[in-house]
Amino acid sequence: MPKRTRNTEKLDTVQNARRVFLDAVESTESVELTIVQRVMREMGAKGGKIGGKRRLTTMTDEQRSRSARKAAKARWANAKKTA
Repeated sequence: MPKRTRNTEKLDTVQNARRVFLDAVESTESVELTIVQRVMREMGAKGGKIGGKRRLTTMTDEQRSRSARKAAKARWANAKKTA
């Protein structure tokens, strides 16, 4: 049975040094978020979970119908382009 050969390219000296450097920096670097960044991250996550439900309760029937009609029109427009 023939031996398999690797199809990977060999890195030159500079490329190899860069790869080793980036690996070393990545392993030693720790990301610490500031208090403001942590608060903003939590607010963003909370808002994403609430958004759709709150929008559903605050929209009128006419607004929901208009939004659904617009979404359906966009879907059908994409379907016609691919067909």
